[in-house]
Amino acid sequence: MSRLGEAIKEYQEGFKNKVPTDIQRVMLEETKKLESEKLSKNALKVGDRFKNEEFTNIDGKNVKLYDYFGDNDFLIINFYRGSWCPYCNLELKSLQGYLDEFEKYNASLIAISPQTPDNSLSTKEKNELEFEVLSDIGNKVAKDLGLVFSLAKELRPIYESFKIDIPNSNNDKTYELPMPATFVINKKGEVIFSFVDEDYTKRYEPEEIVKILKDNLK
Repeated sequence: MSRLGEAIKEYQEGFKNKVPTDIQRVMLEETKKLESEKLSKNALKVGDRFKNEEFTNIDGKNVKLYDYFGDNDFLIINFYRGSWCPYCNLELKSLQGYLDEFEKYNASLIAISPQTPDNSLSTKEKNELEFEVLSDIGNKVAKDLGLVFSLAKELRPIYESFKIDIPNSNNDKTYELPMPATFVINKKGEVIFSFVDEDYTKRYEPEEIVKILKDNLK
């Protein structure tokens, strides 16, 4: 099992031991419902084109996606739910550990969430991230990419009991969130890899992203 997979498994074991089973059951049921909707089938796929979308950086300034290519040939784009999501934090830390490998194969990395710029800054600082963390205010871009769903009403009081305040995190009362997603695009904006999953506990392994970059490097 990979390092990210091991970290996720370890977290899940701890979660099972400290969270009441009835709460776990509700969370699992809602995940299954979301999976049954098969929202990911509408998400951006390999061969599609990722537009030069606009986001907001941690300084509150508008920035363009393609600017983050720099001198590299590829851009890795990670959509995560927010700094309140333990699975997202595990994934971001794991991606940080592969930065040198990504650069070796001419790829830049950015992470995007619907959080406010201040909360994106907190994510960057908390996880000691050396790559850019951007805000997709109102999930505008994530909606265009087919990633957005609304958190089930049954889950909202559970999240609140965990001290998770999504409306405050996003400055948005809709409870809309992006499904975890990872894309790799080339300088033409073409998607050469796409991973989207309705189950927020599933994340794509950074070491597999390295293999994709290696296979596509000329």
